[in-house]
Amino acid sequence: MKNPILIALMLVLLVSRGRSQLGPSSESGPDIRNVRSTLFEQSAAQALDRDFRSPGISFLLLDAQTRAVLTSRWEHPEKPIPLGSLVKPFAALAYGEQHAFRYPVHHCRGTATGCWLPRGHGQVDLASAIAHSCNSYFRALTASLAASDVSPTATRFGLETPPSDVPGSALFGLSDRWAISPLNMARAYLELLRRREQPGVERILAGMEQSAKLGTGAEVDRALPYPDALVKTGTASCTHTVHAPGDGFTVAIFPANRPKILLMVRVHGVPGAEAAKVAGAMLRRMEN
Repeated sequence: MKNPILIALMLVLLVSRGRSQLGPSSESGPDIRNVRSTLFEQSAAQALDRDFRSPGISFLLLDAQTRAVLTSRWEHPEKPIPLGSLVKPFAALAYGEQHAFRYPVHHCRGTATGCWLPRGHGQVDLASAIAHSCNSYFRALTASLAASDVSPTATRFGLETPPSDVPGSALFGLSDRWAISPLNMARAYLELLRRREQPGVERILAGMEQSAKLGTGAEVDRALPYPDALVKTGTASCTHTVHAPGDGFTVAIFPANRPKILLMVRVHGVPGAEAAKVAGAMLRRMEN
């Protein structure tokens, strides 16, 4: 029978050799995390490419911490296009800077006050206006703003600035005058997370959490095994060669409490709430 002390010494030697190959113990963690990140990137890309192959679906998947693109299927994501209501959080921050971050409560009466929801949303504050993407609220909020008021906020978040002559309606995404790169927009939402302690941002993120639970992004939480996302939806003019009335967009950040990934989805020919259904299915597939 072999000497147990000799066996123990051999085990210590093997462990030490393994550690030396990994590098110092203080550096082995990042190496392991890099391996896990690469494996996630590969498996996510395979899952999304296999299960969501429709030519009408475009997506960007970003690491929430590094803002790096993990995988994508979006032709020319650096090319500015209209992104609809995805601009609303940044218009809200521009308004806040002009008004000491005091946001009004507004009564949305639907069609009568220019909202997409005919019956209206009733009394809304900033968070609920973000959650339900209330056009009536943002129409009132941006009525006194000019492009020059919004441009500093856009620049700070890495977005293209609106043309100097755009009307107030373009500043919350109702027209196609303010075009923004989808990649820049995705990273701007991650910048919101980084600035979560700054004035106004907390209420915007609260609105995105409400959106996932009961607003225009509710299909995301419905698709997940447990509700835990931040979501903003938008509908914009179609920019595809085969034209449709509009395209739906969804930005989903997951999980909400400790964000790891951002998924941005565009679906041809549907509103933003329908794009949220696709985004939810994608996140569910990656979770599985």
